[in-house]
Amino acid sequence: MKKLRLATLAASLAAAATLLPVASASAQAMGSPSGQTADSVAAVVNNDVITQRELDERVGLITRRLQQQNAPVPPLQQLRVQVLNQMVLERIQLEKAKEDGIQVGDAQVQTTLQRLAQANNMQLEMYRARLEAEGVPWSVFTRDARTELTLSKLREKEVDSKITVSDAEVANYIASQRGPAAKVQLDLRMEHILVKVPDNAQQADLAAAQTKAQAILQQAMASGAKFESLAKDNSQAADAKNGGDLGFLPPSKLPADFASAASQLRPGQVNPELIRTSDGFEIVKLVDRRAGQGGNAADAPKLVQTHVRHILLRVGDGMSEQDARQKLLDIRQQVLAGGDFAKFARSYSQDGSASQGGDLGWISPGETVPDFERAMNNLKDREVSEPVRSEYGYHLIQVLERREAEGSVAQQMDLARQAIGQRKAEQAYADWLRELRDSAYVQYKGDLAGLQQQQQQ
Repeated sequence: MKKLRLATLAASLAAAATLLPVASASAQAMGSPSGQTADSVAAVVNNDVITQRELDERVGLITRRLQQQNAPVPPLQQLRVQVLNQMVLERIQLEKAKEDGIQVGDAQVQTTLQRLAQANNMQLEMYRARLEAEGVPWSVFTRDARTELTLSKLREKEVDSKITVSDAEVANYIASQRGPAAKVQLDLRMEHILVKVPDNAQQADLAAAQTKAQAILQQAMASGAKFESLAKDNSQAADAKNGGDLGFLPPSKLPADFASAASQLRPGQVNPELIRTSDGFEIVKLVDRRAGQGGNAADAPKLVQTHVRHILLRVGDGMSEQDARQKLLDIRQQVLAGGDFAKFARSYSQDGSASQGGDLGWISPGETVPDFERAMNNLKDREVSEPVRSEYGYHLIQVLERREAEGSVAQQMDLARQAIGQRKAEQAYADWLRELRDSAYVQYKGDLAGLQQQQQQ
């Protein structure tokens, strides 16, 4: 998962180059001197409030940004609801980060600012001058960068660090990309230690053998223990003198329990449970995997990656199912008539990719939700889909191009692991945000209170 987290952070920083100035209006408002005239409340969030001035400033800044880009501007009331929902969720997460004791140091903020400047092909001082020329105080921008990093750390702690992907999931994922008739064979190299149980053994003999095997397993699991040496000293199998090394074998030529255990292990791991066989108790370790029967890179499973972009409209943010679908149909017609898909994405999409024109980059199979992936796979290059419903809302999808990702089995497995991990992490994060939002006290005020009630109906 390490590569996944680094890639996610890099993408967030790239998006922040556009998004952080948008957020600055809110931060500037929160940092205003206490002596200013009291402002009306747009929403109450637990023990905090979002003022109408904060909301209007952020909406105004987003509107000006869209106009500068010659992009369509959503209806004002719709935009206000969407922005307020985002601000509410941001406040809730910041409160949670404070409860968790999450802090971001000055050095990390400075590094982030340097990376943002580099992403815009500028030196830091030039980048600062450009932002200030656009009316964004550097102190506010720095504060917003700290906020982005805080939320990233919160996600890492609460969600990403808890995501696991088993080798069984990876193998099934790779096989699924080659079709139901394809076979992906990964030979396994395993080592084992056998503690025999005599034929017709009495209960006492069985218990003694199990106790001995359990003690050896604990040694094998201990840090620094050499499995090969343990096998030479303790195994009662014929291959003990070779350290219990079975060499590379297809799963079909291994005991079924060995192959099953290996599917849950990474190379170098010892199975944490004893395996009971007709000969006795077995302790097994997965050493490595490779393409079956002399396979090389050309034999390795190939994963088709898709470069895709989309526009997402979420149902419930002041928008009905019918309205979301109709809006995307209207956008699709304009795109087919020569309109700029990226501009529409920047204006209307409610996904984090909006600032990138809806560009999701290269997507591997399994990296998106099933409904999105099925629709994407049915599109030809440059084709634009009809509105597609997923658990997140309605999507308008455009495939830009496709490619085959090749390489060694290890590389393919790593790619598959990242794709599965990304998909699991995004789903887990969405669920976590929903639970966090549901557990918070949020009350809209003024003209937005009625809209909130309509969304809950």
